[in-house]
Amino acid sequence: MIINVGGVVDISLLFSMSDRVPALATPSAMHPESWQLGAQVETWARGRGLVLGDPDTSPLGRARCERLAARIFPSADLAAVELFARWLTWTLALDDPLDPPPLADSGSAVHALYDDLLRAMRRGHARPGARPLEGALVELWQATSKGMSRDWRRRFMLHLEAHRDGCAEESVNRRIRHVPTEKEFPPLRRRACGPFLYDLVEPVLGVELPGRLLRTPRWKTLADGIADVVAWSNDLASHDLEAARGDNHDLPAVLARAQGVDAEQAAAAVADRIADRLEEAWTAARRLPEMLDRLELTVAQRSAAAQVVKALLATPRAHLDWLAESGRYEPPAGPGPLRLDALASLR
Repeated sequence: MIINVGGVVDISLLFSMSDRVPALATPSAMHPESWQLGAQVETWARGRGLVLGDPDTSPLGRARCERLAARIFPSADLAAVELFARWLTWTLALDDPLDPPPLADSGSAVHALYDDLLRAMRRGHARPGARPLEGALVELWQATSKGMSRDWRRRFMLHLEAHRDGCAEESVNRRIRHVPTEKEFPPLRRRACGPFLYDLVEPVLGVELPGRLLRTPRWKTLADGIADVVAWSNDLASHDLEAARGDNHDLPAVLARAQGVDAEQAAAAVADRIADRLEEAWTAARRLPEMLDRLELTVAQRSAAAQVVKALLATPRAHLDWLAESGRYEPPAGPGPLRLDALASLR
C-alpha cells in the first residue's frame, strides 16, 4: 500500500543544519570565472539541443549547473570545470523524462532509453536522427575518457549501468505501488542518484585513484557517506513536490511510513541522519592517512587521494549553496518549494 505523507517540509531545515553541523558551517567558495562558465555551458547546451527557447522557461535552463560545478571545484582548470558542468547539464536532461510517464512507471522503458545511450558510447557515435541526449553523451564521453585508464572507464560504465538499474527499479516500484523499506532505500537511492558523477572528480582534477584504495571499507564509507548526504538532502527538499505527484522515493516518505510519523517528524529524522552520516564520512576521511600508509601508496597517489577527498567533502555545502541560486524546481506559475538536485535528484 502506498502512503502519501502530506504536510509541508520546510526547506529552511536544510540551511539551519549549518548551525549544528560543523561540516556545513562554512559557505562554499566560488570559481572566479563562474560567470564566463555560465555563458559557455549555456551555449553548449543550446548547441546540442538540450535547452530550447528561453532558458528561464524550462527547469533545465534555470538549473545553473555551472554554479554547482564552480562551487565544488573553485580552483580547478576552467575547461575541466566546464566539462563537469556539461555532465551535470546532460544528467539533468536525462533526469527530466524519468519523472513523467512512460518512463516513470516502466522499468523496460528506462532500460530501452539507457541501452540506446550505452550502445552509442561503445559505438563512438550517435545514430542518425538520435535524440540530443545521445549525441551529447558521446561527445562528453570522448572528451572525458581519452585521458583515463581502462579501469577508470570500466568503473564509470558500471556506475552508468547502476544508475540505469536504480531508475528502472524505482519505475517498477511506482507501477506496483511499493514503498521501499528503511533497509532497501539507501542503496537504491544511491544507485538512482547518478553515481557516475562522483567518478568525474578524478578527470576534473587530472588525477586517478588506485583501485586498491577505492576497495577499502574506509574509502567506501567516505564516498557512500557523501553520496547519501547529498541524496537525503535532496529528498528533504523535494518531498512536498514528490508527494504531490504520488512519488514515495524520498527518505522522509520512507521514514514516515516505516515509523508511523507525520511529515514534520520524518523531516527532523532525516536531518538527524544527514548529520550522523556526514560525521561518519568526515571520520573516515580523517583516518585515511593511516590507510594510505598501509597501502604504501606513492607520493603522487597520496596527492591524488587528498585532492579527491577535498572535493568530496566540499560537495554537501556546495550543494546547499547551489540550491539557493538554482531555479530548476521553481513552479512555472511562480516561486514555490525549491528542490536540491544535480548530484542527487536522479530518479
